[in-house]
Amino acid sequence: MRIPRRWLALPTLLILPLLLLLANEYATARPSRRTQDVPYVPATDPTFDAERHLLDVYAPRRKAAKPYPVVVFIHGGSWNSGNKNFYSFIGRRLAKQGVVAVVINYRLSPKVQVPAMADDCARAVVWTTEHIREYGGDPQRLFLMGHSAGGGLCALLAADNRLFARRGLATNPVRGALLDDPAGLDMFDYLTKLEYPGDAEYLIPYGKQPEVWKDVSALYHITANTPPFIIFIGGETYPSIRNSSRKFQEKLTELGRPPLFTVLPGKKHVPMVLQLYWKNNVLYQALLKMVN
Repeated sequence: MRIPRRWLALPTLLILPLLLLLANEYATARPSRRTQDVPYVPATDPTFDAERHLLDVYAPRRKAAKPYPVVVFIHGGSWNSGNKNFYSFIGRRLAKQGVVAVVINYRLSPKVQVPAMADDCARAVVWTTEHIREYGGDPQRLFLMGHSAGGGLCALLAADNRLFARRGLATNPVRGALLDDPAGLDMFDYLTKLEYPGDAEYLIPYGKQPEVWKDVSALYHITANTPPFIIFIGGETYPSIRNSSRKFQEKLTELGRPPLFTVLPGKKHVPMVLQLYWKNNVLYQALLKMVN
C-alpha cells in the first residue's frame, strides 16, 4: 500500500484517519474485482452517451459452486445529478458479501426527461441479463436497489413490465427491489399539488403533462404479480418521501404483496445512503435475505 508523498506534509492527526480510510478501502477491495466503464448501449446507437450509458461490475474474487445473485444499484440525485463513481463503496460491500453488483449511470435532466431515464435503466438491466454470467452472476436472481430518485426508478422497473417488453424481453427479469428513501413513487400526486417550496423545478425532468407524471410513477403499475419490495425510509426524511412511501406500502398490502417496511429513527435523506458504507448495515442485511 503506497502512501502518496503529499500526505507526508500533513499533520499527524490528519494522516492517521486518511491511512485508516485507505487501509479499509484496500482491505475491502481485495475480495472484489471491479470492471469499470462498460457500455450498456451500443456506440452505434443514435442515443449513445459516452459518459452516461456506462456501468461498473463488482464481482467476488472467490470461486463459487454456483453463480452469485445480482444486484443492480441505481443512484439518486433529483434526476439531474449523480454518478456511479460516487458509489463504488456499495459495489465493493455487496461483492464482499457474495453478490455481483452492477452500479449504473443513466442520462440526466435537462438533457432528457424521466421516461428516457427509465428506459436507460431498463437497458442496463437487459445488458445485465445478457452478460452477467461472464462475471459470475446469475441472471435468474436479479434484484434492484436504489436511493432517492434511483429508488423511484427501481420501483418503476420492478412494476412496469412494458419497459422490458419494449427492449425485447417477454418477462420482467427483476425478482425484487430494495428502495432506500425512494423519491418519485407518485409524482402524479406530487406535481399536481406542488405544495412544497421549489416543487416547480421537478417540472424540468418530468415535463408538464400529467399523463406522463402518472405513467412514470410506480404506484400506478404495481399489481398482485409485482415482485417483492423492501422499503426503508428515514424517520427525518422529506414529508413527500414519507407520504408516498406509506401510500406505496398500503397499496402493495391491499394487493396481497405487503413489503418489508422499516422506518429508521432520526435518519435524514442523505444519511440513508451514506450508511451503506458499512457492510453490516441493516439495509444490506435485509437485501441479502431477499437475494439468497
